[in-house]
Amino acid sequence: MRVPRALAKFNRRVTNPAARSITPWLPGQGTLEHVGRKSGNHYRTPLLVFPIQDGFVILVGYGLETDWLKNVLASGQAVLHKRGKSIALASPRLLSKAEAATLVTGPSGVLYGLFPYNEAALVLTKANSTQ
Repeated sequence: MRVPRALAKFNRRVTNPAARSITPWLPGQGTLEHVGRKSGNHYRTPLLVFPIQDGFVILVGYGLETDWLKNVLASGQAVLHKRGKSIALASPRLLSKAEAATLVTGPSGVLYGLFPYNEAALVLTKANSTQ
């Protein structure tokens, strides 16, 4: 299932600004900081984020043409804000949701499977951690 683009535009303008302060503290969510590939501006996007052994898997809900995804793939890096920490991430890899599911284990794996987004998942590896 892919979320309609109209909802993506609404979320970008209305929901995301309100959610940015709380998503880093919610289970299965985080805020991804990335740099615009054309503008060079810094953006913070609330997303569904699942921990794996050496990084995180992020579900792609709005399709492969999503700006945050293009930005991260173009730069090769991002910073995840989760539970009061800023985690530098690198080496983005795009996988199918099913392929990425094998990386997500434990309670996070159950939550991962509940979301109907099946377009793709982005895997990012920890570069280093700062607090």
